[in-house]
Amino acid sequence: MDNISLWVGGYYTNNDTTIGAKTGVLNTSGDVNLEDDLDFKKHKTVPRVRLDFLIGEHQGFTFDYYQVDRSHSKSLSEQINFLGNPIQADAYVKGDLKFTFGSAAYKWWFGTGNDVFGVGLGAAYYKVEASIYGTASAAGQTVSDGASTNTNAWAPNLQLGWRHAFNDQWRMYVNASGVKKNGGSLNGHIWDAAVGVEWFPWQNVGFGAEYAYTRIKLNQDKSRYDLNLDMKLHGPAAYVRFRF
Repeated sequence: MDNISLWVGGYYTNNDTTIGAKTGVLNTSGDVNLEDDLDFKKHKTVPRVRLDFLIGEHQGFTFDYYQVDRSHSKSLSEQINFLGNPIQADAYVKGDLKFTFGSAAYKWWFGTGNDVFGVGLGAAYYKVEASIYGTASAAGQTVSDGASTNTNAWAPNLQLGWRHAFNDQWRMYVNASGVKKNGGSLNGHIWDAAVGVEWFPWQNVGFGAEYAYTRIKLNQDKSRYDLNLDMKLHGPAAYVRFRF
């Protein structure tokens, strides 16, 4: 274990994101998959920062922060046949999503030698800024509708970890964390897991590589509409590592 450990890098995610919304204008509801329906890119690099530091030999704090920021629009124009008459129909849909996550936990480490196990308890902050808007035109008539949200919440956070040192230069680790909140304006769960290795060619500077999986499933209740977020992220992550 290092007294102070800083991770700075990026998470190259494979995305599968669904936003469900019930609008108040047309009183309609449905799901929109950002990748399949709006042609959002399936891959995106998400910046991520972690910080760990020890208090004594077996206790300390750990912090984690990342943000997923995505926006895309799609236009359609095609001719449809209605009662035997050709009608030109045009549509425009735009989706925006910004998800911010940060956590802080107090961690206890057990074990000596090359293997240690950690359990952490803390709190997580998450914020969702999302919107889906669309306009459709046909036969001289235009209809627009949409839904949006900008809300945040705090929830308890549980973390588990394992570290193994092969030698002073090479290590491997497993991290897992979970957030679950019932009730409130923004409820649901967030799970995160990663398996990785670290290499330190220098005493205080090295590199980390991991494969991570994140599942975010949140629900928001409003009197005018409901907006739900179901997002799966998985892929490799790379970090520059600093230890002191």
